[in-house]
Amino acid sequence: MADKTADLAGPGIGSYEELATALPDDYSSALSHRETMEALFAVKAYIEDHLCRELGLMMVQVPLIVDEKSGVNDYLDRDGSRGPVEFHISNDRDLHPINAQVVQAATKWKRVALSQFGMQPGEGICTDMKAVRKDYFLDHDHSAYVDQWDWEKVILPEDRNLEYLTDTVRRIWKVLYGASRHALDLFPQLYDPRYPAVPEELFFIHAEDLLARFPDLPRKQRETAILREHPAVFIYGIGWTLEDGYPHEMRAADYDDWVTETVSVDGRPMHGLNGDILVWNPVTKRRHELTSMGIRVTKETLVKQLEMTGQLDFLDLPYHQAIMNDEIPLSIGGGIGQSRTYMYLLRKAHLGEVSVTVWPQVLKDLCAQRNIYVLE
Repeated sequence: MADKTADLAGPGIGSYEELATALPDDYSSALSHRETMEALFAVKAYIEDHLCRELGLMMVQVPLIVDEKSGVNDYLDRDGSRGPVEFHISNDRDLHPINAQVVQAATKWKRVALSQFGMQPGEGICTDMKAVRKDYFLDHDHSAYVDQWDWEKVILPEDRNLEYLTDTVRRIWKVLYGASRHALDLFPQLYDPRYPAVPEELFFIHAEDLLARFPDLPRKQRETAILREHPAVFIYGIGWTLEDGYPHEMRAADYDDWVTETVSVDGRPMHGLNGDILVWNPVTKRRHELTSMGIRVTKETLVKQLEMTGQLDFLDLPYHQAIMNDEIPLSIGGGIGQSRTYMYLLRKAHLGEVSVTVWPQVLKDLCAQRNIYVLE
């Protein structure tokens, strides 16, 4: 059996030797650097406009840095192994200092911000979020610089179910599919017989069913296997411990609800009100995650999940206290990777072709050997 423990978090590639075997050999970008920027911003405008229309959102400002004492930074996984960049603001000769963190995602901040912006049930916010994740291995689709459409929407108690989650996921996919058609209309050179069109429909599957289909495979290989059958998939219930004793993936305990019992379409017991959209990238010939999202924890499921992860001390933090005291609304939300989406829709082999950030020389050399040129 393959090692499932090593596959619970982090990128799918762990060395540049492995990356060398994963990069395509027959790649040629359909768009120049200039055309790429034109297409990228056309796609960006389309997605922001249509996402807000479909989900009832409005664009708002989002922080790049937060006070470490606030508890609103995202730790990405439940063990805190991928920590934020931190720095000290001396301020007033250290009389009123602040210890700040660069955000890793706006997941928790958004839920608090819903009240700040006066959102009512059915209304929400969308952000053009920028973040730094210093503990990623930098490969073809992971970078230290992260850009996301981080969005959050107020819901009612009766909306906390799989039907509401599924409808929301379908609305998001409708936007991404529409953006793919928009890009092709503007830049017909993106048509390539080697690369099938973005599928119009998603395939939905529970993490528990995915394990049952491929019981001996670790999760990234399970995802790859299902994507070979269905090139666009939403996997429900990421974080719940499955039959083999492992969660599908380590997921933080204080935003998505992965513990709530649900029922599948055919009446079987399942768990979790969250999930991920993954696609098969025909350029890289690899699994490609576009978004993580979910219905957020209540105060009851927050406590239960923190108990399961041994993190009950988090309940002393302001964000967690706000949930426990009913000071912030019930919500659903997620983060759609911007550069990941551009890479997928614009037929790119590397994140660096649509995002300007830092890359090690070894990666740039590997890419150049495959006719892949990252922006600098």
